[in-house]
Amino acid sequence: MLKRKYLFPNVIELNYQAGRRLGVNVYLIDGGSEFILIDIGFEDSLDTIVDLLRKMDFNLSNCKMIIATHADADHIQGSAKARELLKTKIAAHPASVEPIETGDEIVTYATIKAQGIEIPMPKCKIDIVLNEGDKIQVGDQTLEVWHTPGHTQGQLSFKMGNLLFSGDNIYKDSCVGVIDAHHGSNIPDFITSLKRILADDSQFLLPSHGPVFKRDQKIITKAINRLTEYQYMADFGTCAIGWPLLDEWEKEVTAGKMPDFSKK
Repeated sequence: MLKRKYLFPNVIELNYQAGRRLGVNVYLIDGGSEFILIDIGFEDSLDTIVDLLRKMDFNLSNCKMIIATHADADHIQGSAKARELLKTKIAAHPASVEPIETGDEIVTYATIKAQGIEIPMPKCKIDIVLNEGDKIQVGDQTLEVWHTPGHTQGQLSFKMGNLLFSGDNIYKDSCVGVIDAHHGSNIPDFITSLKRILADDSQFLLPSHGPVFKRDQKIITKAINRLTEYQYMADFGTCAIGWPLLDEWEKEVTAGKMPDFSKK
């Protein structure tokens, strides 16, 4: 039997467990009589994950569900195969159901033609729909479901005691999940979700990418301040809610005002 590397009581993260990078963070919540997985990652890492579960002496039939934090391919491409191998259920927010069940390659980021990215996106049935405030019972452990849209409309987070599984909302370096119109990013929603995380009393944040970290309000505040500026920057295209420079220019043009290059 492979020694289980618990990050916290009842919590194993499979990249740490493997001792190498497998891809997206995959969290195993050990409830004693059963367990769940938060995200599953790419299909090509699934065999490694299943092998780890067996070596840690987890009975595969005790996997209560696999939760998709959201519908990005790096989190869910292996879901259909995992559902079949583990004979388990897949859970997600209602906003994630359609892209996952239809295998939407654009919304899930499986295909980005401009960058030559194109991977299969197998369709996967969603068995359980998770909404804000739902409770997930895993043996003797309970997770509270948070709907934290912004990165995507179906982004979920989970509160368990003093832990917050924060998805792609915030990382240790204050970066956030990619902001892109193709998968439904919404900057005002993102800021609201980050403010909720900022106000929470969790001691540790367990993101979907990179290291787990101890709560630091400066990390979250820095992201909020940055995204607040993003709302009014042309850099973010249709994800921005306005572009003050263009509004000012339009007023000048409408008023017949010509540029004055003599001003310093």
